[in-house]
Amino acid sequence: QVQLIESGGGLVQAGGSLRLSCAASGRTFRSYHMGWFRQAPGKEREFVAAISRAGADTYYADSVKGRFTISRDNAKNTVYLQMNSLKPEDTALYYCAAEMGNWYPAIYGKYDYWGQGTQVTVSS
Repeated sequence: QVQLIESGGGLVQAGGSLRLSCAASGRTFRSYHMGWFRQAPGKEREFVAAISRAGADTYYADSVKGRFTISRDNAKNTVYLQMNSLKPEDTALYYCAAEMGNWYPAIYGKYDYWGQGTQVTVSS
């Protein structure tokens, strides 16, 4: 099992940047593919970005491509989401998730473990 704790959320003006972190417990972090998802009030949870176990493969939602960057440091058991050029529509609760088995990067139902989320609010 793995426990995930997100941090780094906050209030930022449009055009600004934030860096989210997701720290994982346990010694098997490198065995997990990792993803970031977000959920705005009244909306379904949606895929943001994902990264493979060794970091060789990354995937992004079209809405964040070119603005967000996912990365990981397996020595620190941490995955990051660098968010630049933020827009009000990026406002949401951001979750990180972990998946060890067959990986479908953009499908939240395929992830086994979830953090509690960190709030990102972008003002116009």
